[in-house]
Amino acid sequence: MLKKIAMQELRLGMFLQSVEGSWLSHPFWKARFLLTDPEDLRKLQSCGATACWIDSARGADVGGDAAPATAAAAPAAAPEPASATSLPAEPAAPQATEPAAAPARVEMASELERAAQVMNRARTVVTSLFGEARLGRAVQTEQCIPLVEEIADSVTRNPSALISLARLKTKDDYTYMHSVAVCALMVSLGRQMGFSDAQSREAGLAGLLHDVGKMAMPLEVLNKPGALTDDEYMVMKSHPVRGFELLREGGAVPHAALDVCLHHHEKMDGTGYPRRLAGTQISLLARMGAVCDVYDAITSNRPYKTAWDPAGSLARMAQWKGHFDPEVFQAFIRCVGIYPVGTLVRLQSGRLGVVVEQNATALTAPIVRVFFSTKSQLPIPTEVLDLAAADAHDRITGREDPAEWGFSRLEELWTQPAG
Repeated sequence: MLKKIAMQELRLGMFLQSVEGSWLSHPFWKARFLLTDPEDLRKLQSCGATACWIDSARGADVGGDAAPATAAAAPAAAPEPASATSLPAEPAAPQATEPAAAPARVEMASELERAAQVMNRARTVVTSLFGEARLGRAVQTEQCIPLVEEIADSVTRNPSALISLARLKTKDDYTYMHSVAVCALMVSLGRQMGFSDAQSREAGLAGLLHDVGKMAMPLEVLNKPGALTDDEYMVMKSHPVRGFELLREGGAVPHAALDVCLHHHEKMDGTGYPRRLAGTQISLLARMGAVCDVYDAITSNRPYKTAWDPAGSLARMAQWKGHFDPEVFQAFIRCVGIYPVGTLVRLQSGRLGVVVEQNATALTAPIVRVFFSTKSQLPIPTEVLDLAAADAHDRITGREDPAEWGFSRLEELWTQPAG
């Protein structure tokens, strides 16, 4: 049973589920563990957080005549901005702590099944979370932490698996699964940019919650299958502020989540919304959120638009001058690859193939599954080629548009085992 208690009530033998507030406000990137080390207890009680959650089914309960858990803990102070578009001060950078063992990296094919399971759990959690927000209830970020940890672990094992699967969302569940995809992209981009585990998860939580304001939008506008009118577009443009308000009402929301929610539609040239911030007026996390949000949006089927292919999407984004931070965008390309998984490419041999995995040290030479000959205009037996291998005798000469070739089910090729 989960109980909220004052931090000073925490004792050895209790199972710590989470600490109230941001990951950056306490000394552990992962809160869930059985508390057995006195030094861990000392760090927690001196970190500044006022309350935490324990699981009495997995460890000791509040004992004796301790005050009831529901009354003992004063809630962590929620940020109280002066207006709907001001943020609390950004927290200090976390102190260095000994990192937990990271999940071992695995091949794409090995991670796909596990990533699919994470996606299914994520769908349930986010649908419930956003459903509560649609009813006007405050968002409880505590529910999100275990999910973000699962997503982060999958990204660590193989970043392409979950990120690629997330593109396959349907139009009906786009709003929910878009948030899951942006969470994974933010974690992966954070790692690419040298973030610590704690900072990467903080970025992931911000990505998961960045679009919660859409739950305050009228359904007929949110799910409209055609172009929005000017008035409808103005309504949709209010979703960052509405999301910010929903998160603020939940209390103890990390600064990162508030910031990215409010500012992920700002642009480097100052033409974004809601505050028309420019350049470094936009935080690094919000600049990252802008890239991740747009990439997943344009590579996914939405109620009013079919998906663009991933490599073509990167090419178009590169042309939008003034929209993205160039350094963040270049890091993002290194993160997903010049030819992301699922990209249709033409090889020098005249064969067509779909990218099935990245080579981290050779972004222009991924692993591809060839399946079609442009010379004979016929399918050929599929073959997996590692274009970075020493004995590789083929190379990519360009990307192709699947729609022009009539290939509508490329996912059946890149989700197969690589053998």
